[in-house]
Amino acid sequence: MYNRINPSLLDVLVVDDTLPIDKEALGYWIANLKNPLRASVMHLCRFSATCILCITYFLKRFVPIQFAAHNALQGTICWFMRWFVTPEANILVLRHFWTESNLINFIISNSNRKNVELAKLYPKKIEDFMEQSFVQHDIVLMNALHDLGTCNDELWPIPKEKLDFSTIRKIEINPDEHEKKWTQFLDFETAHELFKAMFCLLLTADEYERSINSLQFDHTLALRIARITGNPELATMAYNTFPLFLVGPLRLSQRFVMHGLFTEHLNAYLEQLKDEVKSGQLVS
Repeated sequence: MYNRINPSLLDVLVVDDTLPIDKEALGYWIANLKNPLRASVMHLCRFSATCILCITYFLKRFVPIQFAAHNALQGTICWFMRWFVTPEANILVLRHFWTESNLINFIISNSNRKNVELAKLYPKKIEDFMEQSFVQHDIVLMNALHDLGTCNDELWPIPKEKLDFSTIRKIEINPDEHEKKWTQFLDFETAHELFKAMFCLLLTADEYERSINSLQFDHTLALRIARITGNPELATMAYNTFPLFLVGPLRLSQRFVMHGLFTEHLNAYLEQLKDEVKSGQLVS
C-alpha cells in the first residue's frame, strides 16, 4: 500500500512514466536500488576505489611503456559478473549493448549515408562479452560517428510515417541469465566501483581515454535523434554532454550509470514511436 503520510521514493519511481522506460528494465533497476549493499558498502568502497583509479590513471600516463590485456580484462569481467554480480545488474549491462546499438543503427538508417556499417553488438549472454567486448563497444560508436560525418546536409526532421525502424531489434537475453547463484550479491553500482580501476589498468592510456570520453557522445546521439524525429525534448535526456570537453576518471561511476539510463530511455522512446507508427496512432 502507498503511504501518503510517509511516501516511498521507489513507489513513485514505479508509477512515474514521464520519461520513457521499458518496464522490464525499470524492474531490474528498482531491484538494484533496493540492494542493501548500494546504501552501505558502495559508499564505503567508492572513496578507496576512486583513489586507486586515479593513481592507476596517472601511472599509465607517466610510464612510457604502454600495455593492454584485452582477453584478460574481458575474461575477468565475465567471471566477476557470472559469480558475484546480481542477475538484474548483469541483464542491465547486456541490455545496454542492445540499446546503444539500436540508437546508432536508427541514426544510420535515417541518414543520407545508409552505407555506414551498422552496429552488431547484441550479446545474449555474459560469455558473449569475450567477443562483443567493452573495448569494441567504444570502437563501434566512434567509427559510426566518423563515417556519418556532418549532419548539415541531412533532410531532418523526417515525417514520422517515413521513419525507418528496420534496424531496431527487440532485446533478447538468454533465459539462463535470470538464474541466481548464492554468491551473486553485488548490485550494479557497487560492482562498477570494485572493477573500475582494473578496467583502467588493463587498457592502454589512449584506450581508456577513449572509453571514458565516449560517454560524452550521448549528447551527439540525443541531438541527432531529436532532429530526425522532430522531438527537441530528446536532447534533454543526455546527462553526459559536450564531447569537446574531455573528462578524467572522477565521477566516472555516475557518468557510467547515466549513460546506461540514457540509452534505455531513448531506446524505449523509439520502441514506443515505432509502435505508434505501426498502429497509425501518431502523436503530434
